[in-house]
Amino acid sequence: MAGKKTTVSVIKADVGGYVGHSGMHPDVVAKANEMLEVAVEKGLVTDFHVTWCGDDLELIMTHVRGLEAADIHKLAWDIFLAGTEVAKKLGLYGAGQDILKDAFSGTVKGLGPGVAEMEFTERRSDPIIVFMADKTSPGAWNLPLYKMFADPFNTAGLVIDPSMHEGFNFLVLDVIDSKEIILSAPDELYDILALIGSPARYMIKSIYRRADGEIGASASTQRLSLIAGKYVGKDDPVLVVRAQSGLPAVGEILEPFAFPHIVEGWMRGSHNGPLMPVAFQDATPTRFDGPPRVIAAGFQVTNGQLIGPVDMFDDPGFDLARSKANEIADYMRRHGPFEPHRLPAEAMEYTTLPSLLAKLKDRFKNTK
Repeated sequence: MAGKKTTVSVIKADVGGYVGHSGMHPDVVAKANEMLEVAVEKGLVTDFHVTWCGDDLELIMTHVRGLEAADIHKLAWDIFLAGTEVAKKLGLYGAGQDILKDAFSGTVKGLGPGVAEMEFTERRSDPIIVFMADKTSPGAWNLPLYKMFADPFNTAGLVIDPSMHEGFNFLVLDVIDSKEIILSAPDELYDILALIGSPARYMIKSIYRRADGEIGASASTQRLSLIAGKYVGKDDPVLVVRAQSGLPAVGEILEPFAFPHIVEGWMRGSHNGPLMPVAFQDATPTRFDGPPRVIAAGFQVTNGQLIGPVDMFDDPGFDLARSKANEIADYMRRHGPFEPHRLPAEAMEYTTLPSLLAKLKDRFKNTK
């Protein structure tokens, strides 16, 4: 590992739910572990961890091949295809749901799976937190990332740590027009908020320390509906955040999730609801296929090895957030098919609703 940068690649896909969209069958996880063990033996990856959040298979890998390495993405693609075959044999629901294209083309981006990657020179101690969410979209990371890297009421280091005091650069994507912009905090806080306050369109892709360009966070931004042109499942994003030593502390990174903010997704990807931080064992959304969940796996990255994981939300300190999320979920559910529980009309264009509305089109009459 000496002299080489470490790459952390987190790649996820829904290859089949057990039962329905709620969880992951252990045979699918076992298949992924088996294939990644072979990849370690061949020297393709340095280390790995396989887990799941809801019905999404999560591959966390370290290697020295850099960002968007074709052989790493091909490995993930092959694992998802193999997992899909296991899911089909078991009759799991939505087998291969995130496999939107027939052939690998050098990267899994644009094919369905979600990807978050970062490359860095390891520090003496390099903690990372990998967040994995189910029943929501990549825009769900906007508010937490803003609070981690730009809100002094959340992150004390922005005020009292000289190595953070200059702030951070935010790379924001416009996923509708396929454009990106870099904005700086704290100088351009209002401009950042003007964009990321619309999380269905503008999404934070990555964050860098202004002083030296050191990577702090990387998020998946793939929107399945935009790739497929129709609703084929929720995006269920992943996020990698580095901690400590000139970056937010672990506690500052986790703190935003003490507030279960409203995100889009939930049942059939068509509803708004609270993002509930849960322990690994509770990442099985069943109430109305939800409410949306997020788990946090903590690792120390040492010579490319993933020391961990620690279940970061397995803490009674988040009990109130979970209780509040349940209260919000109950309140939102009582709206039934009405907004704001159901997504607004423009967001429903990629769901199954337009096909139903088409039946009524010819029955509308012009008003006088």
